[in-house]
Amino acid sequence: MPASALPASIPAADLAGDDQRHLQAALDLAQAARPICPPNPAVGCVIVSAAGRVLASGHTQATGGPHAEAVALRDAAARGVTLEGSTAYVTLEPCSHFGRTPPCADALVAAGIVRVVVALRDPNPLVGGQGLQRLRAAGIRVDLLDEAHPLALQARELNLGFLSRILRKRPWVRLKVAASLDGLTALPDGRSQWITGPEARADGHALRARAGAVLTGIGTALADDPQLTARGVDAPRQPLRVLLDSRLRLPDGARLLAAPQELRIYAADAGTPRALALRERGVAVVAAPGQGGRLDLAAVMADLAGAALVNELHVEAGAELNGALIAAGLVDEYLVYLAPKLLGQGRGMWQLPVPAGLDQAPTLGWVDVRPVGADLRLLLREPGRAHF
Repeated sequence: MPASALPASIPAADLAGDDQRHLQAALDLAQAARPICPPNPAVGCVIVSAAGRVLASGHTQATGGPHAEAVALRDAAARGVTLEGSTAYVTLEPCSHFGRTPPCADALVAAGIVRVVVALRDPNPLVGGQGLQRLRAAGIRVDLLDEAHPLALQARELNLGFLSRILRKRPWVRLKVAASLDGLTALPDGRSQWITGPEARADGHALRARAGAVLTGIGTALADDPQLTARGVDAPRQPLRVLLDSRLRLPDGARLLAAPQELRIYAADAGTPRALALRERGVAVVAAPGQGGRLDLAAVMADLAGAALVNELHVEAGAELNGALIAAGLVDEYLVYLAPKLLGQGRGMWQLPVPAGLDQAPTLGWVDVRPVGADLRLLLREPGRAHF
């Protein structure tokens, strides 16, 4: 679609205060949708009368359920209010295609809405400006925020996983570690329970619940026998569990096999008797052979995005796999829970080559720093990492 056919974007200075307030309310609704909607994007919608009264609102439901606009329209119908002449504030461009649900753009037109304020264009090729164009063709005024607008950036941040899967063909990867003040994740003998306090652990489980998948390596699986589930949180769904196990060494009694249909294992060879036995139990075993008996990490990410439809990948692994992901350029953000403890000696957060000089050391930027109980939660990214 030619750029001239699309509505012009509007800068921050040209968006009225009431518009910003209503769009922020829609963004708050989108935030509430994040744990339930993957692989769909998290979207919020607020519909306001010409007099400025909020008439209806909604956010994306679980996969296969209604989109935010449809939920808001149902809310209006339940309230018995008419939407003729109203404005819809939507955090992502309304869809224009038939999928599991009908096009939201058509529903907004049919409702008599006269203006739509959109925070972010949808890069999905099934939409890609067509939703905006369909609204405009129906005579609806469309205001699309400039990409640099603070509310547009907020909308983008809410859906980095979805955007990454669509534009980069791989998930947004968050690497999580819990460490002592001197950067150690365990004592020399491997004991690590617990370095951080219960509040930090609960916070980590909440982020697991938001992710489409949680990944670890066979070293961690053998040492800790993890479940990789989200526990102690109101999680409407459990994330897919992903194991990198090149030689399929996971024992039959491992807790990861308690729910085999929710486990995806990447191996160097997916045609071995062990692979076939795991498949018979319901496990998805996928070949991703790399060099030297290792796995092709880029191929793993591509498969997670393409076949498994994972938007956001939460990694909890050991130093070797952490370092391999960093070296491959596959880590998008670092989530570090830092405990006020000193271990002296033990296992580090990641294994990386020593840079030739300090000026060549990878440098991260601070995204968020906050206390969580007695610990400190750090969120870091390479500068510009979220721009793609």
